[in-house]
Amino acid sequence: MKLSARNVLKGKVVKVTAGAVNSEVVLELAPGIQVVAIITRQSAESLGLVEGAQAYAVIKASSVMMAVD
Repeated sequence: MKLSARNVLKGKVVKVTAGAVNSEVVLELAPGIQVVAIITRQSAESLGLVEGAQAYAVIKASSVMMAVD
């Protein structure tokens, strides 16, 4: 797999919540570190995103914001 995105994070799907149109997918990158994405239900199904599956979070953005308390 070759991508132009610089941020590709490998993890394990720990939860998929399917809605009528979209699905929420929780990807665990490391113990206690999770990324959550909302994708179409059709995409989740065609990618085979089920609990226990290996997947990648691909993040491509023109800007990344930082914040502190």
